[in-house]
Amino acid sequence: MSIGHTLLGLLESGPRHGYDLKRTFDEKFGQDRPLHYGQVYSTMSRLLKNGLVEVDGVESEGGPERKRYAITDAGITDVTQWLAQPEKPEPYLQSTLYTKVVLALLTDRSAAGLLDTQRSAHLRMMRVLTDRKRKGDLADQLICDHALFHLEADLRWLELTAARLDQLAKVVAP
Repeated sequence: MSIGHTLLGLLESGPRHGYDLKRTFDEKFGQDRPLHYGQVYSTMSRLLKNGLVEVDGVESEGGPERKRYAITDAGITDVTQWLAQPEKPEPYLQSTLYTKVVLALLTDRSAAGLLDTQRSAHLRMMRVLTDRKRKGDLADQLICDHALFHLEADLRWLELTAARLDQLAKVVAP
């Protein structure tokens, strides 16, 4: 995820302080990976340097100074271009899981056991996500669906690989 573009997009609704940006980001996108304050401020500094945001005001209200950032026209153009670009589909051709299966075969370890253990881990995670989805709002449901679909694809691969282990063993460890 592009943190800079996401923060720019959040600024389109109006100027905000770094604290407000972090809080909104965490509410909308960061439930599993909240932003660190340092990441917000370093990103805002970079966006400011690149002319994508400007300081709209500074307030102190008895505490430390707080800059309020506003998106510039260049920032709006940048977000528009980013949103129009499709994300690169990741084919995962160099999978750690595949590497572990092959190494298990090469070292006379149980590749079938490895696949069973991985299947159990995937099923546990699917139960957690399904429970979270059931209790969550629409945004959380969609995020969980995305993860669940990926886990389902992994499970199909695990089953296919388990069914082909003898063939794979002949190819990788003749």
